[in-house]
Amino acid sequence: MSIYRDCVSCRFALMLLSAAVLGWSVAYADGVQSNKSEEAMTEAGVRAVEEHWTLAEGTGDTGFLEAMLAVDYRSVNADGKAISKSTIVEHAARNKGSDKGMQEIEAYRKAHPYGEAVAMHQNTAIVTFYDPQLGAQNGVKSSDIFIYVDGHWHAMYSQHSAVKPLQQVNQGAASM
Repeated sequence: MSIYRDCVSCRFALMLLSAAVLGWSVAYADGVQSNKSEEAMTEAGVRAVEEHWTLAEGTGDTGFLEAMLAVDYRSVNADGKAISKSTIVEHAARNKGSDKGMQEIEAYRKAHPYGEAVAMHQNTAIVTFYDPQLGAQNGVKSSDIFIYVDGHWHAMYSQHSAVKPLQQVNQGAASM
């Protein structure tokens, strides 16, 4: 074995060791990397994928979205209109190389605080986002349904609703 080959083998081994120490792994078949915690079939794992999803949309990480969203994924908005995976990926692509997408997400989060709940059964998880003033039973803003396949979470479906803020709910009850 030549010195060159020994050196290349050592570099490769060092690279793999570094990746393991940093908690990186190849998460999806097309080589998209994720944090090791995203691969766990746990509540923490699906929450980590949700956060990566937000980051991917805000920064234009279309590779992650293509890999994580199921082939037939759809998102249904509060008006009942279904939005396809390809539309979401195209929209996210506009955020590549810009911080505008993340600024918009952070502004929305600040203006619309939310709580988050996760329900799991076997290889399925439902992540629900809700108005913290109304609670998880009365103020559901949206839900994402995930399936766990081949060691990874994949979003299958999202549903959004038009939840009225607490003051509007109280005003409506007072006028009855």
